[in-house]
Amino acid sequence: MAGGAMTDSAKRAAQQAEDRLEQVAENARQRFDRLTEGRLADSIKNGRFADQVDHGIDQARREAGRRGQGGSER
Repeated sequence: MAGGAMTDSAKRAAQQAEDRLEQVAENARQRFDRLTEGRLADSIKNGRFADQVDHGIDQARREAGRRGQGGSER
C-alpha cells in the first residue's frame, strides 16, 4: 500500500505544479496583452507597417526595370 500512496502523492504534486504553471502562463499572456495592446494594436491600425510592404514592391519593380534595360539588379 505504501507504494500506492506515494504514487497518489506524486500525481497530486504533479497536478498542482501543472496548474501553477498554467496560471503563470495565463498571467504572462495577460500582462503581455496589456503592455502591447495600446502600442502594437494602434500601430497596426494606423497603418504603420503597411508602408513597409510598399517599399518591397517598389524595389522589385525597379530591379525588374533595370533587368529589362540590360542592367544589373541593383
